[in-house]
Amino acid sequence: MKKIIKNGLIVTASDTYRGDLLIENGVIASIGQQFDETNCEVIDAKGHYIFPGGIDPHTHLDMPFGGTITKDDFETGTIAAAFGGTTTVIDFCLTNKGEPLKNAIKTWHEKAKSKASIDYSFHLMIGEMTDAVLDELPTVIDEEGITSFKVFMAYKNVLQADDETLFRTLVAAKDLGALVMVHAENGDVIDYLTKQALEQGNTDPIYHALTRPPEIEGEATGRASQFTGLANSQLYVVHVSCAQAVEEIAKARKQGINVWGETCPQYLALDQTYLEKPNFEGAKYVWSPPLREKWHQDALWNALRNGDLQTLGSDQCSFDFEGQKELGRGDFTKIPNGGPMIEDRLTILFSEGVKKGRITLNQFVDITSTRIAKLFGLHPKKGTISVGADADLIIFDPNVERTISVKTHHMAVDYNAFEGMNVTGEPISVLCRGEFVVKDKKYVGKQGYGQYLKRAKYNSTLENERNKQVTI
Repeated sequence: MKKIIKNGLIVTASDTYRGDLLIENGVIASIGQQFDETNCEVIDAKGHYIFPGGIDPHTHLDMPFGGTITKDDFETGTIAAAFGGTTTVIDFCLTNKGEPLKNAIKTWHEKAKSKASIDYSFHLMIGEMTDAVLDELPTVIDEEGITSFKVFMAYKNVLQADDETLFRTLVAAKDLGALVMVHAENGDVIDYLTKQALEQGNTDPIYHALTRPPEIEGEATGRASQFTGLANSQLYVVHVSCAQAVEEIAKARKQGINVWGETCPQYLALDQTYLEKPNFEGAKYVWSPPLREKWHQDALWNALRNGDLQTLGSDQCSFDFEGQKELGRGDFTKIPNGGPMIEDRLTILFSEGVKKGRITLNQFVDITSTRIAKLFGLHPKKGTISVGADADLIIFDPNVERTISVKTHHMAVDYNAFEGMNVTGEPISVLCRGEFVVKDKKYVGKQGYGQYLKRAKYNSTLENERNKQVTI
């Protein structure tokens, strides 16, 4: 049945206007007013915003780490994402050195198939750049539509790649039309500081942060950025947490280097003191990069406002406190890294950003959806409200006040990182390709409805938009 959403305030990355949406065959068929409502399901969005569906560019669902597996898989994770207003996730596919890339991709397809309630795609980890890997990349791009590759500069002896691998990946990406993503922390220095802390008997969760200081995130960000300039390639820095990394991204962009930056809601709303919670509660807040001293938040907000950072990912990587985080009692290095963020990503940015005047409504849409769609080859089918685009839509109440809690969230994990935070704004109904996944704050979706998305190559014309400010 056709659908009409009427009386809402439509908000895109560039425009804000009143209009009605006619949805047919999963796409936006028309935008106007006074449509014929015969044989249509009519949804009254009076008093609500209508946003394009959120795109989360950074998730880890059903992922092995540190001897355990993330609590949320593609079933529970995508349901929680939908409640939070996200209609597409791009998950990280981990590879194994010495094995064909296609093996890892097949594994991730099996994890997601018949489970996802919303659409999804994959990034591909590059842990080595051998001739065999290089020969396989064109097939990965052309047949799988995976056009983004992630390189870890941290997790020595586990995930960390060396500088040659990073540089060769950047060179290959330039030729192939892919976007290189980087976890920017200096893994060698972290390894040294970690060993030193353990030798001195410093084992509590706070030492996870103290052994990963912001200076080494800044150094790695700068190094990766300069490699990108040398290769004349393109780079996306994930989960930026500190002023030092922001400064390096801004510096590189002023030099004309194609660098983009992502931050996450946890770095905008939480700080390092959470790792000091007693009774090992600080373990709930162990992820990498770690939470920073509170003053770094101003640098992140300023960067989102002025365009030095362009996107917001969740870095969803949930582990139960009981039975999983507790693996690190007595040794902070054994605490599984990650937290449950997928459901609260948009609400945190809206409540702390739009409502407090830090960013505009249009910037909110750009940061959570449009810019991500453009960078990762999903635009214009995703990330905007326009005729012909997929009907991925959020009907959002901007005035409802609520308190975030594990008691009401939809993730499978046993705690919420934002527990007790009072926020304003909430998705009421969420549609993916014209079908309700959440309707009136109730799950009505179908497991397996989500489709795998093959993505287009990196679009260099984005560089023409680099310094454009999004305004109302």
